[in-house]
Amino acid sequence: MKRRPSKLKGMFAAAVLVAAAHPALSADLTPPTAAQEATQSQSPWMIRLRALGVITQDSGYVGGVAGSDLSYSDTVIPEFDVTYFFTKNIAAELVLGTTFANVNGEGSIESLGKIGKTWLLPPTVTLQYHFTDFGKFQPYVGAGINYTIFYNEQGKSAQSLDIKNTFGVALQAGFDYMLDDHWGVNVDVKKIFLRPDFDVNVGGTEMSGKAKLDPWLIGAGVTYRF
Repeated sequence: MKRRPSKLKGMFAAAVLVAAAHPALSADLTPPTAAQEATQSQSPWMIRLRALGVITQDSGYVGGVAGSDLSYSDTVIPEFDVTYFFTKNIAAELVLGTTFANVNGEGSIESLGKIGKTWLLPPTVTLQYHFTDFGKFQPYVGAGINYTIFYNEQGKSAQSLDIKNTFGVALQAGFDYMLDDHWGVNVDVKKIFLRPDFDVNVGGTEMSGKAKLDPWLIGAGVTYRF
C-alpha cells in the first residue's frame, strides 16, 4: 500500500510527457502543403531572354581639340542572362550580349562625320535583392560590375580607331511577373557608367581622348525558373 502513491506519480509524469510531445509529433507527421513543397523543390536557377535597347549618353572629347564632342548610335539587341539564387531574396545575375556603336564627331569636329565603328561585348555581373511579399509580382534591385571589351574597330573618317577595354559600375532595377511556377515576363533597366579611353589617327595625326558612353540598358522579355 505504501508503494501505490509512487506508482501513481510515475504514471502521471509519463502522461504529462506524452501530452507535451504530442504537438511536436503531430507537426512532424503532418504532410507539407503544396506551397511548401513548391518552395522546397524550386530550383535556384533562372534564365531570361530579353529584347534590349542600348541608349548611350552622347558625350566625350578628343584631347587637345577645343570644343570637341562625340555622339554614338543607339541599338536594339537580343540579350540573355542567367540568375542564381543563394536564398529566396539574394541572387547573382550574369548578363550576356553584344552590340555595336557608330562613333560620330560633334562640336568642333562635327565635320569629321562618322569617325568609326566598334563592336562591344559587355558582360555584367550584379548582386540582387528580390522582394517576395507581392505574390506573382516580384520586383528586384541590384548593383554590380561591368567589363566591356571593344572589338572589330574600324575607322571611317579616321584612319584607325582603338578603344580601350574598361570596367564600369552597373545599377539595376526590374521585376518579374510570374505566370506560373516556371514562366514569367520581365522588365529590366540598367545604368552602366562606362567611359573608355581611345586612340585615333585622323589625317595621319595620332590623338587620344575619352568616350563617355554611360548607356541605359532597357529590356523586356521572358523568364524561366527551373
